[in-house]
Amino acid sequence: MSAQFTEDGAPSPDTPPAFQAVDAHAAYDGVTVLDGVSLDVPAGQTMAVLGPNGSGKSTLMRAMLGVVPLTSGRILLHGTPLRRFRDWRRIGYVPQRLTAGGAVPATVREIVASGQVARRRRLSLPTRADRAAVDDALATVDLSDRAGDAVRELSGGQQQRVLIARALAGRPDTFVMDEPMAGVDAENQRALARAITHLRDQGSTVVLVLHELGPLEEVIERAVVLEHGRIVHDGPPPEATGECARPGHEHQHPHPDPNDPDPAHATAPSEMVRLEVPRRD
Repeated sequence: MSAQFTEDGAPSPDTPPAFQAVDAHAAYDGVTVLDGVSLDVPAGQTMAVLGPNGSGKSTLMRAMLGVVPLTSGRILLHGTPLRRFRDWRRIGYVPQRLTAGGAVPATVREIVASGQVARRRRLSLPTRADRAAVDDALATVDLSDRAGDAVRELSGGQQQRVLIARALAGRPDTFVMDEPMAGVDAENQRALARAITHLRDQGSTVVLVLHELGPLEEVIERAVVLEHGRIVHDGPPPEATGECARPGHEHQHPHPDPNDPDPAHATAPSEMVRLEVPRRD
């Protein structure tokens, strides 16, 4: 069931948080990565999870999606305990990179349309509404003119926009994005920021794992900063966090979490659906 909203567009007081972490603990090989994290993410909020390398920010995101198991504590999605949550169509996950982009000979439109696989009945053809959702998703990320191009011909920043469009095409109301600005040039950063602003303005819940705020500083409503697996800041975005606090460290690039077993290949529930792309004769 989708979140309920009042006439002014705000979530109803009866709407449960999109995400709840209650005294969450997680560890890798006996090393604590999350150390008693508790937070609620209200429906409709745009929130950034920040922190330096090894702070646990990526682990928290994956724990909220059920990819990383907790050693103790609990996670709730839209008021439902994680172990009982089944409505994954509500969750749009955007990974750091399009892992299949260089190997699958698919167009931008085909990759975006693959975001609807989990919504449709097995072997059913896309409806007019499905096709319209793909068109809208491409327009939101300013890639309508590249719909027929091969994904592997796009720049890294454009491929990142394809990933957001793929999540949008599934029509979720809750988005989780893992370092969407990492390794992306200024032009594509601005395009991504516009897309995320669109999501915020339409009332979606957006949780972004970020190393630096960059052009998203004006979009983020709340920032949670982790350090050594604990929350050290929860409120308005700080001026500088993590490594960006160091003089001269203002560029955008990927910073994998050394405590994560394989951050480049981590998956979330929406990623677990096999990528199905229509064949082109």
